[in-house]
Amino acid sequence: MFTKTKKVLSFSVILAALGLTATACANKSANNAKSSNHSVALVTNNTGVDDHSFNQSAWQGLQKYGKSHDLLKGPGGYNYFESSSASDHVPNIEQAIKANYKTIVGVGYELGDAIKSEAAKHPKNNFIMIDNVINKKNVASATFKSNDASYLAGVAAAYTTKTNVVGFVGGAHGVILDLFDAGFAKGVYDAAKAQHKKIQILNAYVGNFSSVDKANAIAKAMYARKADVIYQVAATAGEGVFQEAKNINAKKAASDRVWVIGVDSDQSSLGQYTDKNGKAANFTLTSTIKGIGTAVADIANRAYNNDFPGGKHFVYGLKGNGTYVLKGNMNNAAWSAVETAKQNIIAGKIKVPTTPSNN
Repeated sequence: MFTKTKKVLSFSVILAALGLTATACANKSANNAKSSNHSVALVTNNTGVDDHSFNQSAWQGLQKYGKSHDLLKGPGGYNYFESSSASDHVPNIEQAIKANYKTIVGVGYELGDAIKSEAAKHPKNNFIMIDNVINKKNVASATFKSNDASYLAGVAAAYTTKTNVVGFVGGAHGVILDLFDAGFAKGVYDAAKAQHKKIQILNAYVGNFSSVDKANAIAKAMYARKADVIYQVAATAGEGVFQEAKNINAKKAASDRVWVIGVDSDQSSLGQYTDKNGKAANFTLTSTIKGIGTAVADIANRAYNNDFPGGKHFVYGLKGNGTYVLKGNMNNAAWSAVETAKQNIIAGKIKVPTTPSNN
């Protein structure tokens, strides 16, 4: 009797637990349904949501927003729509709007035309434009002083190089990439001058943000020309730079490794490897962080509080960590120089150019 009773009670407990779980899920679903005015959809540029860079950072910010308001992934909550080419931008925005997402986030300057036209077509929706500026009442724009963070990357490279040759690998030419290119070159130049050194900068562009093989070939050529630090600003394509560094470093002792500087998010995981002596090491020197996720969560939260900042342009910089660099694997001298440069930029003592021609 005791055994049977125990089984019955256990079954009852299971039923009760299942009932509670079902109720909890139902309540969350109800919360999502009631929160459609707070729903947010992210439309990526062409490198996808798991690019270890720009889109991934935006998606992490949106997930943080959803979690903070007890929203679920899906209609009435938050979600993403991936683009594989420019022709997907408008259809993805339309799909998100038809699914009743109130706020649409366009990730990347490439979506500028699509956001501009869709914002005019759907005046009752909110739009967040990342890395571009759209002057419309229902669009909040967010840009970043990537030249400042890239200046710090240049300082880090100049204080790390042993060969006095460093490299810059960009994705596609444009106003946004100019910021990274200009800042990095100026940082290298100033830091080299401070150390009474002459440092050569090798500069090349992939032509897009997705050709991993081409970025790999560029990196291979740069390392062959004695570069020992490469700053990659090429989104998914930049993985090719990491691949080549890993191939080279696997044949070297960790003390003789070549370095990669990551971009937009912490890319230290891409720098993990095993050297020729079987020792685990990492060749990601640092990463320049663009607070994309912070911007997405910040503006989405304003919309949640019924204070969507339509028509406003937010600029995120070193002050307040809108952009910054990680200490990563920098030595103490490099990190000290970076910290000093950061404070001088914030104080206005260093003016970082926005186009490479100004270096």
